[in-house]
Amino acid sequence: MDALLFHPKLVHVPMALGVLMPLIATGLVVAWWRKWLPARGWAIAVLLQGLLFGSGVLALQSGEAEEERVEEVISEDAIERHEEAAEAFVWASGAVFGVMLLGLAAAGGRPGLPIAAAAALGTIVVFGLGYRTGEAGGALVYEHGAGAAYADGAGRLSIARGYDGERGDHDDHGDDDDDDDDDDH
Repeated sequence: MDALLFHPKLVHVPMALGVLMPLIATGLVVAWWRKWLPARGWAIAVLLQGLLFGSGVLALQSGEAEEERVEEVISEDAIERHEEAAEAFVWASGAVFGVMLLGLAAAGGRPGLPIAAAAALGTIVVFGLGYRTGEAGGALVYEHGAGAAYADGAGRLSIARGYDGERGDHDDHGDDDDDDDDDDH
């Protein structure tokens, strides 16, 4: 697997699920309450929340693996803000996952639906924490220039940490840098 920019590739899974889960969980709670779906339909929310939590843990680990490299380019304070937001997002998603599991375990009885409804409300909190995490991560890249940690002196992405300036698999596809843009369009 290409390790280049693994963290930015990975984080999109928990972030997307963080946006979708309030809609999915609320829809499933309503479907359960209205008896459009059996109580076991709640398992869909549990599985997706588990995926959110698991991919979030992996994203945290990949971010920690990249931290030192990015600290060469930007301040540790900016990285810490993103890391703390990410930890809150991931651990809150884990707590909501736990509540969802309780709701599934109690699905056959009276408390199952209220527990699931509480978990659905929890997904809204997770959404907010995910937004904060994404905002801090975006600031690292677009305001503080964290992407520069992966560029060589010529502004190209370096393939490995020990990049030696060789072009590697970079191909500029015949583009030349001295376009004089004399077109009359």
